[in-house]
Amino acid sequence: MTHKAGFVNIIGNPNVGKSTLMNALVGEKLSIITSKAQTTRHRILGIVNGEDHQIIFSDTPGIIQPAYELQESMMDFVKSAFDDADILIYMVEVGEKELKNEAFFNKIINSKIPVILLLNKIDLSSQVEVEEKIDYWKNKVPNSFVYVISALEKFNIETVFHKIIELLPVSPAFYPKDQLTDKPERFFVNETIREKILQQYKKEIPYSVEIETESFIEEENIIKIRSLIMVERETQKGIIIGHKGTPLKRVGTEARKSLELFFDKKVYLELYVKVNKNWRSNDKQLKRFGYKD
Repeated sequence: MTHKAGFVNIIGNPNVGKSTLMNALVGEKLSIITSKAQTTRHRILGIVNGEDHQIIFSDTPGIIQPAYELQESMMDFVKSAFDDADILIYMVEVGEKELKNEAFFNKIINSKIPVILLLNKIDLSSQVEVEEKIDYWKNKVPNSFVYVISALEKFNIETVFHKIIELLPVSPAFYPKDQLTDKPERFFVNETIREKILQQYKKEIPYSVEIETESFIEEENIIKIRSLIMVERETQKGIIIGHKGTPLKRVGTEARKSLELFFDKKVYLELYVKVNKNWRSNDKQLKRFGYKD
């Protein structure tokens, strides 16, 4: 039996639904999902194994013009997705006309590897508009295989999945067959807490936050976790904690529920808030949190 394996890297503008697609293709919630832009900060791998194939899906941050050091590092993750891809998924939505970075777009249309262009959120559009957009993107990215999907409703995902398997190169597996992702457990704790903060707080607060899990102790019937919520200023710390600590307790409760589902085990979660001044623009701190080598 011939075995296929390869890296399938997903790129696109913010809020296009890349994380929803990644989770639908992998069948597990690995990437956090909110309605806010820049939800994904790291490059996250999700591994799907079959008898004769291994697909390593990669979800990257949404493509933006960087405004500070953290965003520069996020775009470095996107650049790395071009370097090792065997198949590139370029994801757009119906109302979209171009990528926010022209250099990245030129890389796509001049790609020597297969490109799959996915037109997402078609459930929010008319049949006429969808057909117009299919023609538009076929002309714009002539080297691509174009599919219409709804990542949220999982419409046409199976068709895309079979196309990916067809395009995979012949190769042995890169990872053990029982491995789901390249990230450690603490990473998913951090991302789950950050997701709840993105959902609970408005404006700049969620973007100023980083999570560090100091302790992860797994016992037979429970996982005991202690995590720090880092903010850049004292005023942000006050907002995160909130009146009588109620907003922070809400984040903790929602995060604990999600983590219990993810780990399939009871979770005890302690949250603390700490000021880490200007961490988003500090090279040392960005290395500490895994945004730089």
